[in-house]
Amino acid sequence: MIEIQRVYDKEPAKGSVFLVDRLWPRGKSKSELSLDGWVRDAAPSDELRMWFGHRPERFSEFARRYRQELDAHPDALQPLLEAAADGPVTLLYAAKDTRHNQAAVLRDYLEEKLR
Repeated sequence: MIEIQRVYDKEPAKGSVFLVDRLWPRGKSKSELSLDGWVRDAAPSDELRMWFGHRPERFSEFARRYRQELDAHPDALQPLLEAAADGPVTLLYAAKDTRHNQAAVLRDYLEEKLR
């Protein structure tokens, strides 16, 4: 089971916890997050992230392009796939939009790979 959660949520994350943003979240110290890993290379490229700009109308195209990036870098996903094979995983992200973000795309992508 793979869940996603904002880094700013108060509830504790379940299982292995990974930050999946390319940039460190503002206002959070490393000790606050208690991470099992920070998988920057599994995050969208800077170019794609800037193009998307968290604009919901671009989300479907963003998801398509992001999946292409993930296909091109399968080694970046290895820590996440290994952790998910052992138990629950939580992917942390900083975006305000809880539906239109890279963690949602990544979760769906990883779940497809695990099937």
